[in-house]
Amino acid sequence: MLPLSIRQISRKLQDGAFLPSDLCAACLHQAEKLKKLNIFVRLTREVAEIQARQADVRYQNGNIRGILDGIPVAVKDNYCTLNIETTCSSRILETFRPQYNATVVQKLQDAGAVLLGKCNMDEFAMGSGTVDSIHGPSKNIWQSGEKYTLIRNAKKSEESTEHVQGYNSIHDIKMGCRKLHQLSSHNSEGDWFIAGGSSGGSAVAVASGTVFAALGSDTGGSTRNPAAYCGVVGLKPSYGLLSRHGLIPLVNSMDVPGILTRTVDDAATLLNVLAGHDPLDSTTVEGVFIPLDLSQDIDLTQVRIGIPKEYHCAGMSGEVVQMWSEVADTLEQAGAQVIQVSMPYTPSSIACYSVLNQCEVASNMARYDGIEFGLRAAEDRSTEQLYAATRSQGFNEVVRGRILAGNYFLLQRNYSQYFVQALKVRRLIAQDFDKVWSSGIDVLLTPTTLTDAPRYSQFILRDNREQCASQDYCTQPANMAGCPAITIPIKLSEQGLPLSLQLMAQNYREGMLLAVAKWIENVVDFPCLQPEA
Repeated sequence: MLPLSIRQISRKLQDGAFLPSDLCAACLHQAEKLKKLNIFVRLTREVAEIQARQADVRYQNGNIRGILDGIPVAVKDNYCTLNIETTCSSRILETFRPQYNATVVQKLQDAGAVLLGKCNMDEFAMGSGTVDSIHGPSKNIWQSGEKYTLIRNAKKSEESTEHVQGYNSIHDIKMGCRKLHQLSSHNSEGDWFIAGGSSGGSAVAVASGTVFAALGSDTGGSTRNPAAYCGVVGLKPSYGLLSRHGLIPLVNSMDVPGILTRTVDDAATLLNVLAGHDPLDSTTVEGVFIPLDLSQDIDLTQVRIGIPKEYHCAGMSGEVVQMWSEVADTLEQAGAQVIQVSMPYTPSSIACYSVLNQCEVASNMARYDGIEFGLRAAEDRSTEQLYAATRSQGFNEVVRGRILAGNYFLLQRNYSQYFVQALKVRRLIAQDFDKVWSSGIDVLLTPTTLTDAPRYSQFILRDNREQCASQDYCTQPANMAGCPAITIPIKLSEQGLPLSLQLMAQNYREGMLLAVAKWIENVVDFPCLQPEA
């Protein structure tokens, strides 16, 4: 398994232990070995090798661009990438090759990161399992009943763990990849645990050690949900902090680029590179972003933690509730004020989100007409018939269903009853958050998902809409309010799968959010998936 920390591997590169091209080759090797997990819709091998060789030169000349220089990363397949197919896991964009990079992708490349590939997702990010994709489902790297070696992170001193987590040669990395493949390969047959969605491919890429960080997108929890199921860190920044330019839209008023990493420090590293105003995206906030520094421990005696009672909902497992209570007790024992709060409109959030989501989907999907770009059906009788044939062939049932529902809600006779009412409820949900922050609460602590990762055979018993309604219960209110949220792995369930908790903070207070998350991360010391020695 590759080292956990971006900082650790960057130090190895600077010390000359191996070259970025060696690291890139090891990561490509890992990706090939774990092919059955269906992490990538395409490996950008040639691009990655070129970028890695360019990083070699910078390291040899002492002109590195920063901590991300030479670090392999991946991006979800709904980010535009220059001359690289971007499909959104949909047939309608199967041959689409953008002529530009999304702003966040360009920022990663400007920082020297190596693009290893594009990750699998639910079609147009409409799902919570990464099972609705033209490329097939992605599979969780974690499987119960397997004899993985679990090691403690011991993040308190990176130097003291260098020999435990770091590798001193590229040979060590390749050997670790080979062992992990042997452990995971037979899990890909038959029943398996879902990766979560819609950024499931990105989450598995990070959890498996194939890359050190990945971009997802988060509209109602699509970064945090798979991060929780795969045992990695998933950050949804405040709306407007990161550019959405080049992120193919699902719901413009809620979409946020998401960050997936192995540690909270690594999430902060990515955020520092990606955040800031973009003149190409009018929704990004003005002003200069001040990079976060998590080097100092937070004083918890000055922190007020809110526990919203409405997040204890039907269907939540006893394991999740117990974990939630244990972490809250740990924070209180360390000096934090832990206070139960009420956010009464939380139960209405799912219905509100469903209406607004489908209305914006109907609007956003209208551009896929078979004329300008993407799939064009073999239909020449009339323009209307061309539209109908292209969209029928190009979209799956989930996407078509949301388009039809959205158009129904937007009909003149229904507009006030559904869309306008949903906007009013969204304002009430946002006011719930405002009242909590104004009462002095710094951070909210909640579950991320209701259980550990479901088995595929159980997950598909309910349709996409039902799954999203339950899977997104704890995550999507943060998108309604636009506030930052992060999920961090806490412990393993009884069947050996990750269980995670979510933290939310006031808009643009990522510093407080990540500081508390890092404190919890260090205390719980989540056991990471490693190959057997």
